Amino acid sequence: MKSQTTSSIRMLAVALTAAVLTAPATLLAQSDYPNKPIRLIVPFPAGGSTDIVGRVVAQKLSERLGQQVIVDNRGGAGGTIGADVAAKATPDGYTISIGTTSTHAVAPAAYSKLGYNPIRDFAPVSLVAITPYLLVVNPQVKANNLKELVELAKANPGKLNYASAGNGSTTHLAMEMLKDVGQANLQHVPYKGNAQADLALLANEVQSVFGSMPALLQHTKAGKLRPLAVGSTQRSPALPDVPTVAESGYPGFEVSLWLGVFAPAGTPRPIIDRLHRELAAIVPTADFKQAMERNGADPISNNPEQFAKLIAEEASRYTKVVKTIGLKLD
Repeated sequence: MKSQTTSSIRMLAVALTAAVLTAPATLLAQSDYPNKPIRLIVPFPAGGSTDIVGRVVAQKLSERLGQQVIVDNRGGAGGTIGADVAAKATPDGYTISIGTTSTHAVAPAAYSKLGYNPIRDFAPVSLVAITPYLLVVNPQVKANNLKELVELAKANPGKLNYASAGNGSTTHLAMEMLKDVGQANLQHVPYKGNAQADLALLANEVQSVFGSMPALLQHTKAGKLRPLAVGSTQRSPALPDVPTVAESGYPGFEVSLWLGVFAPAGTPRPIIDRLHRELAAIVPTADFKQAMERNGADPISNNPEQFAKLIAEEASRYTKVVKTIGLKLD
């Protein structure tokens, strides 16, 4: 009996030793995370709204984590190219991404053959900002409000163009929603991102954009673009004199852009929790609030479970919108 007990103890000791020696490297890596630079994929080109917010997030995370957070712009196809790269990255916490309404709610509804699943392939970390959409026109357009733009488009069918950040982007869907309720005929011209779309508008290559506030606000305040309406349910503090679309004759209309941080699915929960804690500490700071408000965005954070619920709700909502207006991109 004593021999059996001794043998069992020895076997247990060997097993415990083996378990310690073969402990997953990820567990050890998590304990000192991060110990090298982190890549933040922004799925739109530099200069657009997502890039503006993403760079502020990268700077603040770098300060909090003690490691450089490097922005990697991967634009194209309404953000889906960069989102696909982010979804397939190694889930070790060293590649994270900015996801938006476009990449995680609109694209899954508009593309039948999307390369990623916004729910299955990502681990939500936290929201960071929400911004209303702003309808603007080039100053040469003879419209001072939304009603006049709709009337102008109806009087000149097919002659007015609008730019978007790409097929399937929220800038594309927002204008299609507006066209649907206003029965206005504007032609879509897709670009690789908000920055390129805005440059085309400034050059009067296209006549209008219904884009997110950060990319358009400074041009609007400088008088280079004329604001007609905001897509949120309430007027924006950044442009308090600009009416909402609902106030302009289309009650119930609402479209805005949310932006948040994601990691690839399978990223260890301790790393997700660390990133969430840092973002939850960053968002309420005066510096972050000022940076967001300066660009017409509202800072906001939530926990991973709340963020996951929001994504599911938004995906369901935009699936209905896409079906209603008949938008299909493949």
